[in-house]
Amino acid sequence: MTLDPVHVDGIADLAGRVTSSVDERDQTDLAERAWTEFLDPLYADGEVVLEPLGEHRRRKAPLPDVALAERPFPTQHGLDAGTINPTTFKNGLVLDVSQAAMAAAPSDVELHRARTIVMTVHTNDETVDLSEDWRGSDRGYARRRILQAPRVDRYEQTVVHALALYRAESEHALDQAAVVDDLLVLDGPIYPTGLLRWVERDPELKRLVIEEAEFTGVVENYLQLVERFVEREVPLIGFVKNSASKAISRELRRTTGAPWVDDEAFFRRVLERRENGDLRTDALSFTGWFRSRVGTDSLLAGGELDLDHHRALDDDAYEVTFFVVYDPREDLVYRVEAPYAFTRDESCREQLTRFVLAEVAGEHGPPLAVQKADELARIDRQGKQTLRRRIEREFDTDRQRSYNDRRWGPAERVDSA
Repeated sequence: MTLDPVHVDGIADLAGRVTSSVDERDQTDLAERAWTEFLDPLYADGEVVLEPLGEHRRRKAPLPDVALAERPFPTQHGLDAGTINPTTFKNGLVLDVSQAAMAAAPSDVELHRARTIVMTVHTNDETVDLSEDWRGSDRGYARRRILQAPRVDRYEQTVVHALALYRAESEHALDQAAVVDDLLVLDGPIYPTGLLRWVERDPELKRLVIEEAEFTGVVENYLQLVERFVEREVPLIGFVKNSASKAISRELRRTTGAPWVDDEAFFRRVLERRENGDLRTDALSFTGWFRSRVGTDSLLAGGELDLDHHRALDDDAYEVTFFVVYDPREDLVYRVEAPYAFTRDESCREQLTRFVLAEVAGEHGPPLAVQKADELARIDRQGKQTLRRRIEREFDTDRQRSYNDRRWGPAERVDSA
């Protein structure tokens, strides 16, 4: 049953009551103050946790001129991983399957065929050992393996999802690193942020990240990836389409009473350009680069996670740096990350900035190589259903269903914690 018009009007009236107490001009003034006074640098508990690299300023890139600008990297490679999303079966197993793919611009058909496939499985049966080593398939273009997730009393779906996704992505990146000549763009952050948030949120999940080899191995893969690309002098960046970070806005809230729910909302307010109240859409706007040790960004560079990985670089080389781009045509905010090993060089920062701006302007979104990788790695709804049915036959059991499956259909999302 839909809402009657009288109820729609009533709800709209409630919304009007809420918005009447929120003055957007106050938010704009507060954002300007926070940008000007508190980010150069940003302190937390007396320590600098965020500081500009170079001049602290906002810039704009006119459209469509920037879309036609020459790309500073002749070739680009994108990397992404997709999953079927965690599934619980009546025999007690919980599993997820992820495939990772790399794409090139200009295209490379043989590279696009390559896949790394990881199935992660959780079981409470202590007599079962399901892990196995890599196997080749598809005439050598693909490799696949099973990983048994560490046993947990809760979060089973979260654990199998994260392990499959990040293991497939990091293994494929390392396996294909040699083919990247000019630039690698990860679809997402440069480190497994989903895992690193566990350290802040829950003791049981934190234990997995710092103690269990399956997860410490994933984190070490990303550190090794940075080392590999620094050694080859090929830049590596992460293009974050949907940033869930609240670390900066949280620190600003302590000092300024900032009202923004997350960092994305703050930077949107900082980068919007308005004239007589109307949003201007004639240019991309963007920040300078920042060196970050706020929130999860501090965990790997600062050595807060005690891993056995022998670091080939100085600690600061692994630090997260980023800048933010706002596309007013779509009203979208993108965060672009890179290790400090690359962005400490001003010319490299400028090249990366020009590349991202040109791609966002021309593609109305993520760089083309990332879009291609997303298409290759994505497992669509039909593919997920087909895989689940095949797994049900192999297990000789059914997927465990709930009333919500009947009402809404199989869930297609998972909270990565």
